[in-house]
Amino acid sequence: MSKVFVVRHGQTAWNVGEIFRGRADIPLDETGRQEVHLAGEALKEEALHAIYSSPLSRSMETAENIAKFHNLSVSPLDAIIDISYGEWEGKENQEVQAKYPDLYSTWLQEPHRVRFPNGESLDEVRARAMTSLEELVEKHKGENLVLVAHRVPNKVICCAVLGLDNSHFWRIQQDTACTNLFRYQNGQWIISFLNDTSYLRSLGKPTLADF
Repeated sequence: MSKVFVVRHGQTAWNVGEIFRGRADIPLDETGRQEVHLAGEALKEEALHAIYSSPLSRSMETAENIAKFHNLSVSPLDAIIDISYGEWEGKENQEVQAKYPDLYSTWLQEPHRVRFPNGESLDEVRARAMTSLEELVEKHKGENLVLVAHRVPNKVICCAVLGLDNSHFWRIQQDTACTNLFRYQNGQWIISFLNDTSYLRSLGKPTLADF
């Protein structure tokens, strides 16, 4: 059996400003740095064997805060980089809604039908992420892994592991610095938990127990 912890990076200024991030290399803000330290502490008692991260700095810094408790290095993994939003990248929600009203409405209602202008679709992200994940569990049989990525890759990975298609994208919540745990056993995925942020309570962040 392998355990795969899928973690979202910590908060950035563009998360707060509701700006489409994608491939833009936006660093963690001060709150994000606190979040990822706590995320690392939450996993420090786990027996981890390898840590992979999207190459973007917000994910790499998150991964390094996990790795520092385990004497492990972080391996950049292009397959779990954030979605390419193409022409939407770097734009605020309101600007995108005004310029692309029909596509924006489709994104909110039928996200699986959207391919961003000069960017990617959810299906493309899911294909590259899941192909890589399957290769990693084969490479690390019986070992425990961490993947640090972004909201979109994490959501489509969660959908895939749950046996859902990408039309369910908005039903999956992935808060900044959250952790998901999946177990791979006898050729199938078992879900242990999703979107755990209990370790962020000291920052005043709402957790599952608050709802």
